[in-house]
Amino acid sequence: MTILTTVHPRKTVLVPSFSRAGNLALILAASAFIALMAHVRIPLPFTPVPVTGQTLAVLLVGAALGSRRGAAAVLAYLAEGALGLPVFASGAGLAYLFGPTGGYLVGFVAAAWVVGKMAERGHDRSFASAWLGFLLGEVVLYALGLAWLSRFVGLRQAVALGLAPFLLVDALKAVAAGLLLPAVWRIRR
Repeated sequence: MTILTTVHPRKTVLVPSFSRAGNLALILAASAFIALMAHVRIPLPFTPVPVTGQTLAVLLVGAALGSRRGAAAVLAYLAEGALGLPVFASGAGLAYLFGPTGGYLVGFVAAAWVVGKMAERGHDRSFASAWLGFLLGEVVLYALGLAWLSRFVGLRQAVALGLAPFLLVDALKAVAAGLLLPAVWRIRR
């Protein structure tokens, strides 16, 4: 043990690290989970961005796997979609990544990393800290998503179409994830 680990011991994430092959299998399974949750979707007639289970899945994957494996799972998911596999909420292919919702898809990587980093520091053990971590992940996701969407519709329309309709639903997703992870930790002990 070094002085650094004595002063600030490294926390662990919910799903421990395995061998390379085990981690790869876990990353691919997590990308499949994100893909399944992407198809839990509610299209809204006034915006090109549907309400999906994707964001909840991304937050949970980041928290459960940690920053690096969580981000890798999202990158695998994006690669699968770019190759034309039907993993996105509506559409597939490389062109879909560059469409109006592409910023949100890229934002998933950053959100998973941020939430994973928070979990690695033990902020997934209580509702309050888990919820704040998930909320921070959502803020990162929206920042990237809105920046990209605004290239297509302008900033005012991006906020109206890509943020306002989703604030309540995504806050509820963060609450659900914030309740779920600490509960799983309690069961795991």
